Amino acid sequence: MKIEGLEGRTALVTAAGQNVGRRVALAFAEAGANVVINGLSDLGKIEGVAEEAERFGVKALPILADCSQWPSVATMVEAAIKAFGSLDVAVSAVGIRPHQAFHEISIEDWDRVVRTNLNSAFYVDRAVLPHMRAKRFGRIIHMAGSDALFPLENRAHVVATKHALHGLAKAIALEYGPEGITANSVASGWVSTRRNPDWFPNLKDTVAELEKTLPLRHLGDVEDISNACIYLASDMGKFITGQMIHINGGEFMF
Repeated sequence: MKIEGLEGRTALVTAAGQNVGRRVALAFAEAGANVVINGLSDLGKIEGVAEEAERFGVKALPILADCSQWPSVATMVEAAIKAFGSLDVAVSAVGIRPHQAFHEISIEDWDRVVRTNLNSAFYVDRAVLPHMRAKRFGRIIHMAGSDALFPLENRAHVVATKHALHGLAKAIALEYGPEGITANSVASGWVSTRRNPDWFPNLKDTVAELEKTLPLRHLGDVEDISNACIYLASDMGKFITGQMIHINGGEFMF
């Protein structure tokens, strides 16, 4: 379904080879936007997502890039601009969630999480902003989570970066709003998707407890997250900036 404000535009989605990132990229394609589909190392995976996207009648460009490294992001954005002429939407979905007690987090662990979760979004934003400013239009979306507001045990580095992600979105929203650019965060709760078992000990028990205690009594779907991204990036969300959209089945209420 074509959506006003997105048809003919171009959206970059990082970590788009699977799970939430994949669904977000396909949602933009279905809405009528061309898509740049980023992955870290599996070219076949993002090429498959690109093929799916192009079935909606748009163009899709799969690009491998390590978003935790500025030269890689700069090269990716340059290739996207060369292919499509503009980048109107940037969704930063790269993230890792190691499960470590604070006293066990090494300097290397901390640096890796900061580079992956926070620096990647900064690099993408920094690379796309000049092009958005030139057109006086842009939509920046950071994938945060409930840990962008609340602390979680054994994830101090993750919590710190997720808080910072929303702080970065708010700073961009304030600074570049006069130029037609919005910046927001999507705080997703528990959705049905693949998870790294090392990052989520006792996952089965956790999900079972959530399904008993969430007000809606079930986990969300990846479509619930992609719908929020489409809303924020389209004309429906044109007066929303500097905000965090919570999609959590009522786990936290504000």
